[in-house]
Amino acid sequence: MTINARFLSFSVFLFLAIVLARGTVAHAQTTYCASDDGRRHSCGMNTRGGVQMTRQRSGSACIQGRTWGYDNRSVWVDQGCRAEFISGRGNGYGPGNGPGNGSGNGWAGGGGGGQTLYCASDDGKRNYCSVNSRNGVRMVRQRSGSACIEGRTWGYDRRGVWVDNGCRADFVTR
Repeated sequence: MTINARFLSFSVFLFLAIVLARGTVAHAQTTYCASDDGRRHSCGMNTRGGVQMTRQRSGSACIQGRTWGYDNRSVWVDQGCRAEFISGRGNGYGPGNGPGNGSGNGWAGGGGGGQTLYCASDDGKRNYCSVNSRNGVRMVRQRSGSACIEGRTWGYDRRGVWVDNGCRADFVTR
């Protein structure tokens, strides 16, 4: 085989590998969904691969399985929940199924380069959970009936993640 033939074969192989790899990568989709009138609303999105709430924007609690969830074609919100959701990052629960009310405080494994932790304000007062928050933190699952709103009832600084006013949630570092 000549050098040109080898180069051509390698080029075709590389091209096909790139095309096939692109076809199998799921792209995340971010969707804002709101229950402004307190009623259930659905917002269409690709939920294949799961859905996570990334940012709550309401004073009303957004709790998976109670005030938000998803089915095969959409994410739904209810009872005043307003939040941003991302697809393609499943949390281990299928459509319509919510998490249990786990308890504890500490590390719970991590994926995607970040560390996951559970932090709770069980007494309604501010509580800090130590974590390296240098690159940012996001809430991935609210566990409380009390609202978890970034900047109001949860946040982070150089000491780690803080929660307040009964917020209990799972967080992941970036």
